[in-house]
Amino acid sequence: MDEGKAMTNEAKPKRASAHRGRRREGGFTIIELMIVVSLIGILVAIAIPALKDQPRRAKEAVLRTNLHTLRDMLDQYHADKGHYPSSLESLVDDGYLRRVPMDPIAESEEWDAVFEEVDYEAPPAETDLPEDGAPGIIDVHSTSDLLAIDGTPYNEW
Repeated sequence: MDEGKAMTNEAKPKRASAHRGRRREGGFTIIELMIVVSLIGILVAIAIPALKDQPRRAKEAVLRTNLHTLRDMLDQYHADKGHYPSSLESLVDDGYLRRVPMDPIAESEEWDAVFEEVDYEAPPAETDLPEDGAPGIIDVHSTSDLLAIDGTPYNEW
Protein backbone atom coordinates (compact mmCIF):
# COMPACT_ATOMS: atom_id res chain seq x y z
CA MET A 1 0.00 0.00 0.00
CA ASP A 2 2.80 2.32 0.66
CA GLU A 3 4.19 1.49 -2.72
CA GLY A 4 0.88 2.26 -4.34
CA LYS A 5 0.64 5.65 -2.68
CA ALA A 6 4.16 6.45 -3.67
CA MET A 7 3.40 5.39 -7.19
CA THR A 8 0.25 7.47 -7.44
CA ASN A 9 1.98 10.55 -6.05
CA GLU A 10 4.80 10.22 -8.53
CA ALA A 11 2.47 9.48 -11.38
CA LYS A 12 0.40 12.60 -10.81
CA PRO A 13 1.53 15.52 -12.91
CA LYS A 14 2.38 18.67 -11.00
CA ARG A 15 -0.46 21.06 -11.17
CA ALA A 16 -0.09 24.70 -12.03
CA SER A 17 -2.29 25.64 -9.09
CA ALA A 18 0.58 24.89 -6.72
CA HIS A 19 2.55 27.77 -8.23
CA ARG A 20 -0.40 30.00 -8.86
CA GLY A 21 0.93 32.73 -6.45
CA ARG A 22 2.49 35.65 -8.32
CA ARG A 23 6.22 35.42 -8.34
CA ARG A 24 7.82 38.85 -7.67
CA GLU A 25 10.41 39.89 -10.13
CA GLY A 26 13.28 42.30 -9.35
CA GLY A 27 11.70 45.73 -9.79
CA PHE A 28 9.68 48.43 -8.08
CA THR A 29 6.01 49.16 -8.28
CA ILE A 30 4.81 52.53 -9.48
CA ILE A 31 3.62 53.34 -5.94
CA GLU A 32 7.09 52.73 -4.49
CA LEU A 33 8.66 54.92 -7.14
CA MET A 34 6.13 57.70 -6.54
CA ILE A 35 6.82 57.64 -2.80
CA VAL A 36 10.58 57.88 -3.32
CA VAL A 37 10.26 60.71 -5.84
CA SER A 38 7.89 62.57 -3.49
CA LEU A 39 10.32 62.26 -0.58
CA ILE A 40 13.20 63.52 -2.70
CA GLY A 41 11.03 66.45 -3.83
CA ILE A 42 10.21 67.37 -0.23
CA LEU A 43 13.89 67.25 0.80
CA VAL A 44 14.90 69.40 -2.16
CA ALA A 45 12.15 71.92 -1.38
CA ILE A 46 13.53 72.24 2.15
CA ALA A 47 17.17 72.53 1.06
CA ILE A 48 16.88 75.01 -1.83
CA PRO A 49 16.01 78.13 0.23
CA ALA A 50 18.88 77.45 2.60
CA LEU A 51 21.34 76.98 -0.26
CA LYS A 52 20.08 79.97 -2.22
CA ASP A 53 21.62 82.47 0.23
CA GLN A 54 24.99 80.70 0.55
CA PRO A 55 26.91 82.94 -1.89
CA ARG A 56 25.61 86.03 -0.12
CA ARG A 57 26.48 84.57 3.30
CA ALA A 58 29.99 83.83 2.03
CA LYS A 59 30.42 87.43 0.87
CA GLU A 60 29.22 88.66 4.25
CA ALA A 61 31.73 86.42 6.01
CA VAL A 62 34.54 87.80 3.82
CA LEU A 63 33.37 91.36 4.53
CA ARG A 64 33.43 90.73 8.29
CA THR A 65 36.91 89.23 8.05
CA ASN A 66 38.25 92.09 5.92
CA LEU A 67 36.76 94.71 8.24
CA HIS A 68 38.27 92.95 11.24
CA THR A 69 41.68 92.80 9.53
CA LEU A 70 41.63 96.47 8.56
CA ARG A 71 40.55 97.59 12.02
CA ASP A 72 43.17 95.42 13.65
CA MET A 73 45.90 96.85 11.38
CA LEU A 74 44.73 100.41 12.10
CA ASP A 75 45.07 99.70 15.83
CA GLN A 76 48.51 98.12 15.37
CA TYR A 77 49.66 101.06 13.27
CA HIS A 78 48.48 103.46 15.98
CA ALA A 79 50.22 101.43 18.69
CA ASP A 80 53.49 101.41 16.73
CA LYS A 81 53.55 104.94 15.31
CA GLY A 82 51.51 106.89 17.86
CA HIS A 83 49.02 108.13 15.27
CA TYR A 84 46.56 106.68 12.79
CA PRO A 85 47.45 106.43 9.09
CA SER A 86 46.13 109.14 6.79
CA SER A 87 45.24 106.55 4.12
CA LEU A 88 44.79 102.80 3.83
CA GLU A 89 47.67 102.72 1.36
CA SER A 90 49.92 103.78 4.25
CA LEU A 91 49.20 100.38 5.82
CA VAL A 92 50.50 98.73 2.65
CA ASP A 93 53.49 101.07 2.29
CA ASP A 94 54.59 100.49 5.90
CA GLY A 95 54.22 96.70 5.66
CA TYR A 96 51.10 96.18 7.80
CA LEU A 97 49.19 94.73 4.83
CA ARG A 98 50.29 93.17 1.55
CA ARG A 99 47.45 94.94 -0.20
CA VAL A 100 44.24 96.72 0.75
CA PRO A 101 41.56 94.04 1.08
CA MET A 102 38.60 94.07 -1.27
CA ASP A 103 35.07 94.93 -0.21
CA PRO A 104 33.22 91.85 -1.55
CA ILE A 105 29.80 93.50 -1.41
CA ALA A 106 30.78 96.67 -3.32
CA GLU A 107 33.34 94.65 -5.31
CA SER A 108 36.03 97.31 -4.98
CA GLU A 109 39.07 98.15 -2.90
CA GLU A 110 37.50 101.44 -1.83
CA TRP A 111 36.34 101.73 1.77
CA ASP A 112 34.38 104.38 3.61
CA ALA A 113 37.04 105.73 5.97
CA VAL A 114 36.15 107.33 9.30
CA PHE A 115 38.72 109.97 10.25
CA GLU A 116 39.57 111.01 13.77
CA GLU A 117 38.28 114.34 14.91
CA VAL A 118 41.15 116.66 15.67
CA ASP A 119 40.73 119.44 18.18
CA TYR A 120 42.90 122.13 16.64
CA GLU A 121 42.49 124.39 19.68
CA ALA A 122 44.13 121.91 22.02
CA PRO A 123 47.83 121.44 21.46
CA PRO A 124 48.46 117.96 20.04
CA ALA A 125 50.81 115.58 21.71
CA GLU A 126 54.02 114.90 19.87
CA THR A 127 52.67 111.70 18.34
CA ASP A 128 48.99 112.54 17.91
CA LEU A 129 49.21 113.58 14.25
CA PRO A 130 51.35 112.39 11.39
CA GLU A 131 54.02 114.64 9.92
CA ASP A 132 51.64 116.17 7.39
CA GLY A 133 49.16 117.05 10.16
CA ALA A 134 46.25 115.28 8.47
CA PRO A 135 43.79 113.38 10.65
CA GLY A 136 44.12 109.62 10.57
CA ILE A 137 41.70 106.84 9.74
CA ILE A 138 40.25 105.32 12.92
CA ASP A 139 37.65 103.03 11.34
CA VAL A 140 36.43 101.70 8.00
CA HIS A 141 33.03 100.67 6.64
CA SER A 142 31.74 99.17 3.42
CA THR A 143 30.72 101.59 0.69
CA SER A 144 27.68 99.48 -0.20
CA ASP A 145 24.17 100.79 0.48
CA LEU A 146 22.66 97.28 0.38
CA LEU A 147 21.14 95.48 3.34
CA ALA A 148 22.59 92.34 4.87
CA ILE A 149 20.59 89.14 5.31
CA ASP A 150 19.87 90.19 8.91
CA GLY A 151 18.48 93.55 7.67
CA THR A 152 21.34 95.83 8.76
CA PRO A 153 23.08 98.04 6.18
CA TYR A 154 26.55 96.87 5.23
CA ASN A 155 27.89 100.41 5.61
CA GLU A 156 27.08 100.32 9.33
CA TRP A 157 29.14 97.23 10.10
